[in-house]
Amino acid sequence: MVIERKTGLILTGGGARAAYQAGVLAAIARILCEAGWPSTKIPFDIICGTSAGALNATALACRADDFGEGIDKLMEVWQGVAAEQVYRADSLGVLRSGARWLSLLSFGWMLHKWRAAPPNSLLDNTPLAGLLHHMLDLPRLDAALDAGLLHALAVTASSYTGGRHITFYQSAQAVQPWERHQRVAIPDQIGVEHLLASSAIPFIFPAVPLYLSGRLEYCGDGAIRQLAPISPAIHLGASRVLVIGAGRMSEAARDHAANVRYPSLAQIAGHALSSIFLDSLAVDIERLNRINMTLSLLPEEQRALMPLKPVDLLVIAPSERLDDIAARHTSSLPGPVRVLLSAIGATETRGAALASYLLFERSYTCELIAMGQRDAYARRADVLAFFGS
Repeated sequence: MVIERKTGLILTGGGARAAYQAGVLAAIARILCEAGWPSTKIPFDIICGTSAGALNATALACRADDFGEGIDKLMEVWQGVAAEQVYRADSLGVLRSGARWLSLLSFGWMLHKWRAAPPNSLLDNTPLAGLLHHMLDLPRLDAALDAGLLHALAVTASSYTGGRHITFYQSAQAVQPWERHQRVAIPDQIGVEHLLASSAIPFIFPAVPLYLSGRLEYCGDGAIRQLAPISPAIHLGASRVLVIGAGRMSEAARDHAANVRYPSLAQIAGHALSSIFLDSLAVDIERLNRINMTLSLLPEEQRALMPLKPVDLLVIAPSERLDDIAARHTSSLPGPVRVLLSAIGATETRGAALASYLLFERSYTCELIAMGQRDAYARRADVLAFFGS
């Protein structure tokens, strides 16, 4: 009996850093096309996304009937993106959100008038809904699932109200929901509200209200408390998984011994976001590699009795520090946003990690796209081996 192998794609979070994923996917599409793969055929059965990766994942899944078109849409969006498409970047918008938020952070105990209606986030991401409607074609997603062109789409969010990590998934056939410690999967019709919640970077963008099992819960970025980023693809049936990261998996510590200063607020925030977006993925990759190694040491008859199965894994992640690249592009941010971020040190080199998540400007995203293409081409042999081409 031939067992069908399902291929999963994991797109991780990271705000504007997700432009890198578009470059990697574009290069993979070209590599496969050069090897004889039909340009319209999507090479993934299961697509899972978190945070900004959820936006890319859903845009790709919506065009599962034409993979080349899906890549073109991602490239169009990320090569032409501007900050005002994602969050309010005008003076009034920044004053209403960021300036009030920083004032409350500094003098909130004095400002009684904000106790009833405090600002919810540093930035107002109202424009993002419009960009999502431009990126997505949700009825087309339903049709692709019905036609069997895609097995499943999954996006993740984190419930501030319930304190749990939630995977929303939409599948062609019924898939039994799973539940683990502080993690739960819920079958649902994926919509814009799920993506707004999944990409709501903590403190930066406001939480989104979602009704879960009839109860209202406020949800934020899916990378928060995401202990096992690869597991949704495996639960949905993937036996091989391609992971495209939005940050380097391992980096040597910087040597600042000769010029040590107390960290700025942006430096601390960037460090925290890197922990949220990168550390869980690195740990999960190590865990999966250990499981694969252990299973490979067992005789075949013992492996057949194990509930765990080996999973082929390919990881493509940035070859350069994204905060170094961001430091070169902070001047491209709209003036009001640049002033706001400079107040907390995000326009300085040491605080550029925070800026790297918010630089939705084409000068920055195009450089990430180009790096994604280079990194994927550097792994051309691995890509062809992974897809069996």
